[in-house]
Amino acid sequence: MELAAIRRSACAGIVHFASALMLATFATAVVAQAYPSRPVRMIIPFPPGGSTDTYARIISPKLSEALGQQVVIDNRPGAGGALGAELAAKAPADGYTIWLGQTANLVMGPILRAKGGNYDPVRDFAPITLLMKSPQVMVVSTGSPIKTAKDLIAAAKKSPGTLTFGSAGIGSSGHINGELFNQVAGINITHVPYKGGAAAIVDLMGNRITYLATSLASAGQFVRDGKLRAIATTGLKRARVMPDVPTMAESALPGYEVVSWHGLLAPAKVPQTIINRLNKDLVALLATQDVQKLLFAEGGEISPSSPEEFSKFLSHETTKWGKVIKQAGITAD
Repeated sequence: MELAAIRRSACAGIVHFASALMLATFATAVVAQAYPSRPVRMIIPFPPGGSTDTYARIISPKLSEALGQQVVIDNRPGAGGALGAELAAKAPADGYTIWLGQTANLVMGPILRAKGGNYDPVRDFAPITLLMKSPQVMVVSTGSPIKTAKDLIAAAKKSPGTLTFGSAGIGSSGHINGELFNQVAGINITHVPYKGGAAAIVDLMGNRITYLATSLASAGQFVRDGKLRAIATTGLKRARVMPDVPTMAESALPGYEVVSWHGLLAPAKVPQTIINRLNKDLVALLATQDVQKLLFAEGGEISPSSPEEFSKFLSHETTKWGKVIKQAGITAD
């Protein structure tokens, strides 16, 4: 009797578990089918007018059409994009808050703030899709004797520690790029941080620093006007907006790649069915000609991905730049 009772109890437990699993699956399916039933908030962790905000304003109307609900842009600048990221991390995991993150607040910032921080870029977010990847361009003044990346490396090896490179500040993408360049090329070019990229460009044109690694958008007009000379771009393929400029990989350092990137994410634990729905709609709209025309005008390349691909890419970037930052001894102070 006792054995029979145990068996009956076990069977009842199995039935109960199966029923609960079916109910949970049904509930998730219902949520996914009903989604979205109200406007979706897209947090932009930077002020209006920058590249992150511009990307959001290009894609949000099309995403609104696809979802059948308004996508409301919510600019939350501060702390290099960390404040907006923290707000997104703490939002309800219901799919009604998404955000546009990028290299600075998903990789560089969290690594530099290793002793503190209010969000974890891997643990606290559900990647939806990558959006854009943009290489940097390495530029010198037009009066510089340096014509190529090989010239720059040769000059640095001939006079160790005497050449300089500028950036928009400690921990900026230009700074990290310069440190990677030093490490891979086996050279020592001294970093000079500025309070923004514009000041660095002014000093570069005045021959007060040797070179600058910056965005295509920042340097493009100066290169076209003949005020700066582009010696290399940092993607694996030549930049579409600077097709005559060789990549660092092809001209001096095989495999060298530095890209700034943007991607859309949701808070962790948003149902996978909702993540998949958002991914499908975003990948489809990124393939439309009108969206591509607007995004291409900003420079860089459209780079849609699956959520899984984005997750792996984020982990790879964190590992890659973590090693560079540690070796260079860079801190947020």
